Amino acid sequence: MSFERPAPDLAKLIAAWEAFEAGEEAPGKVLANLKTAGLAEVLGQLAESGWTPSS
Repeated sequence: MSFERPAPDLAKLIAAWEAFEAGEEAPGKVLANLKTAGLAEVLGQLAESGWTPSS
């Protein structure tokens, strides 16, 4: 039995981060939400595309 991860969800990633910044969620819960919303995949795609943060 294999599990297919759902596609990353930017709206859920943003919501999780905003909840953290507002102090509404504990850090562990925020990390879990970021993980299940696909943060690793988003970061991987950004790195593969050569994206760099602007200053």
